[in-house]
Amino acid sequence: MIELFLSKPIWGDDPEQRIALFDELETVIWGVMTSEGRSEARLWLCEAISSLNSITPREQRDLFMSLLRSKPRKWDLAEQVLQLIIADRPHEAGAILAKKSHRLEKFFQGHPRRMMQWFSTFSTGIDSAHGKGAKALSQFAFINRDICWEELEWKGKHGQSPAVVATKPHYFLDLDVQQTVENFVENVPEFWTSKEFAESLKDGEIFSIDKTYFIDFFIDLMYEDDLREVWEVIDQFLVEKSFSYLCQHLLIILHESDLSLLLRKLQKCLSGSKEPVNFDGKSYWLDILIHKCGDRISIDELLLLNALFNKGRQLLRVVGIEEASGEKLKISDLASSIWTKTSEAEGLTPISKYHFKSKAKETMKWLGLLSWCLLYRLSKECHDSETWKAMFISNKIGFRNSDAYRLVEGNDTSEDSESEKKQKRKKRKQKSRKKRKKNVDHDMFHAEELLDLDDADDKPIFQSSSTSWFLSTDDYASSWTLADMPEHLSKHCLKEWMKRTFSNWINAT
Repeated sequence: MIELFLSKPIWGDDPEQRIALFDELETVIWGVMTSEGRSEARLWLCEAISSLNSITPREQRDLFMSLLRSKPRKWDLAEQVLQLIIADRPHEAGAILAKKSHRLEKFFQGHPRRMMQWFSTFSTGIDSAHGKGAKALSQFAFINRDICWEELEWKGKHGQSPAVVATKPHYFLDLDVQQTVENFVENVPEFWTSKEFAESLKDGEIFSIDKTYFIDFFIDLMYEDDLREVWEVIDQFLVEKSFSYLCQHLLIILHESDLSLLLRKLQKCLSGSKEPVNFDGKSYWLDILIHKCGDRISIDELLLLNALFNKGRQLLRVVGIEEASGEKLKISDLASSIWTKTSEAEGLTPISKYHFKSKAKETMKWLGLLSWCLLYRLSKECHDSETWKAMFISNKIGFRNSDAYRLVEGNDTSEDSESEKKQKRKKRKQKSRKKRKKNVDHDMFHAEELLDLDDADDKPIFQSSSTSWFLSTDDYASSWTLADMPEHLSKHCLKEWMKRTFSNWINAT
C-alpha cells in the first residue's frame, strides 16, 4: 500500500542516493516538458503568476509602468497595453486622438478605402442620421461654405447649392466622397483641425478602420512625444484592471529577461506584505518562492516548479504520448525507486534540517518531484474502488460515497459506550437490509455491489462501491472521481508537506 506521509516526521536522513534519483528524474521531466519548446510551460507559469492575490492595484500599476518606461523600450508590451485600452475604453483614447486630429490628414491621404469607410455614410432622409465622418464633412461644408463648397465633387452633371442640400440632405448621396476628401486634403487644411472633425473622433469608433495604425500612432505619442495624457490613461487602466487580467493579457508577450525582471520586482511587493501565506491558494508555492528567493530564481527553475506543483496531470499526458519506451521505463523505475527510498527513510525531505535554509528552492523542488512520483504511482496502481478505499483507510483519510452521503472515517474516534456501538451496528445492519430490498432494481445500488464487513469496532461501514467520494482532505467539499483522485491526493499531500516544511520558517521571518 502507498504511504502518503501525512503523519510521518518531516525530517529524515540525508542519503545521497535519493538526491541522485531526484536529479535524474528532474532531467527526464525537463526533457519531456521542453521536447517541443517552452511556450506551453511559459503559459502555465503566466497562469500561476496571475493567481497571486496579495498584489495591490498600486503595486500592479508600478510593476507594469516600470516595464513600459524601462530601456530598451518594450514595444511589444506597449502595443498590447494600447490594444487592450482601445478595445476596453475607446472613448478615452478617442478623446486624446480628437486633440491631435490634424495628424489624421496623413491617415487619409492616398488611402481611398479609409476615405470611403469614414466619410461615405450619408443618410437617406431627414429621419436618419449621417455617420460620424459624413456628419463632420457635411457640417463643416455648410458652416464654411464660403471657403470649401467648391471643393465638393458631385457625381451628377452639375453641383448642388448649399440651399438645396440644406432642405434635401439626401443629396449628399450624390457626393463623390473620394474626390471630395482628396480635395480637402490638398486645399482645405482647416477641416483637419476643425471642431466638427475632432468631435467625430471622440468616441473612438474610427479605430475600427485600422487598429494597427492607431496603436502605432499612440506608441509614438507615448515614446516620441512623451504625451502626458496617454500615460495618464495607461496609468488609470493599470490601476483599475485586476492583477489576474493584466497578467493573463500581458505576461505571455514578455521576453524571458523582462519576465525575470518583473518577478524580481514582485519580490519587493511580497516581502512587504503582512498577510500570511494562503496554502489553499493556487500559487502558494510561488508566493513563498518569490518572497524568499525572488532575486535568485531562474526562469527554468520556475517553469519546472510550476509544472510540478500545478500541471502534474498534464505532464503525465505528455509522458503518455512519448513513444520512446526507454524513457517511459526510466520514469517508472525512478518514481518507484524514489518512493521506496523515501519510505525506508521514514521522512520526506532528503536533506537535513541543518542545511534547510540554504536549500529552500531545492527542498521545494524535491517535494514537487516526490508529489509527482505519487501522482504517477496512484495513476498506475489505483484503478478500482476497493484499492482506493484501502488507501483511504491505511492513510486515515475520512471518506463517504458521493451518492450515499455517509461519513466514513479511517479510524474510530467515537466515544460511545460498547452497548451504544452495538445498538448502532444493529441499526446499520437493519437499514442496510431494507436498502437492499428497496433498491433491488435501482441502477446505483445493486445487491452484489454492497460490501459486507465484519463488525469489528475499527472497521468502517461502506454503503456501496461508488466511483466517486467526498474526502476529509478538503472537508468533504467536492466529489472526486476515480479519474481525478490521483491529482487531488498528490496536490493535497504536497500542500501538507509544504505546510510542515515552510510554515514555521515563514512565521519566524
